[in-house]
Amino acid sequence: MSKHLDRAISQLRTDLVEQFGVVEQMIGLSVRSLTERRPDLAERVLKTDTRVDETDIRIEEECLKLLALHQPVAEDLRWVITAVKVNGDLERMADLACNISERSQALDFFPLFRVPEHLDDMVRAVLQMVRKALDSFIEQNVVEARTVIASDDRVDQLNVILIDELHALMKEDSAMIEPAIHCFSASRHLERIADMATNVAEETVYLVSGEIIRHRHEEGRWASEQETPQT
Repeated sequence: MSKHLDRAISQLRTDLVEQFGVVEQMIGLSVRSLTERRPDLAERVLKTDTRVDETDIRIEEECLKLLALHQPVAEDLRWVITAVKVNGDLERMADLACNISERSQALDFFPLFRVPEHLDDMVRAVLQMVRKALDSFIEQNVVEARTVIASDDRVDQLNVILIDELHALMKEDSAMIEPAIHCFSASRHLERIADMATNVAEETVYLVSGEIIRHRHEEGRWASEQETPQT
């Protein structure tokens, strides 16, 4: 029985790694379609989504089958639970990449609109988070996972800066309102991808240590802010 379980988990790990690669590529192409104004790349992303959805369902079904047939315990059970969660995070990342691609296609109708420079900074930060989150899961590297979690604040800050720039642009030129809204939506989707990367990192910590840290880093930050004396 243990050999069958090991073989099933090994296959699931392979399937997840392949899904990682596809989703990471989708995110990379979607942000390139946005920053480089490449609608052809956006179309490639949208066409790939069906493949991700099919793999998502297959991986979830295999996880449920594994639970029913082998009834894993201890570390094996923890791995399957984590795999189900990470699989869902990957599917949502792919959906967000599609949303960014759709915003990119919409911006193609506004050739005079210039994407704010801070968007490039945000793109780099998010892509780094995604790569590190996926690597931390594959390598079961808790240190790397915690680095990803800590990086989320930087992405949130860049998102606020970008939104402020877009607001200023809309006030300055009413003709830029519609494209600025498309850009704002894209930045929001980017920020959500960073959140999904954080989820993967948190689930990696659970996988390795059995510790559930979801929300705890936010609570700790809130507590430290409350303890800071006001001047």
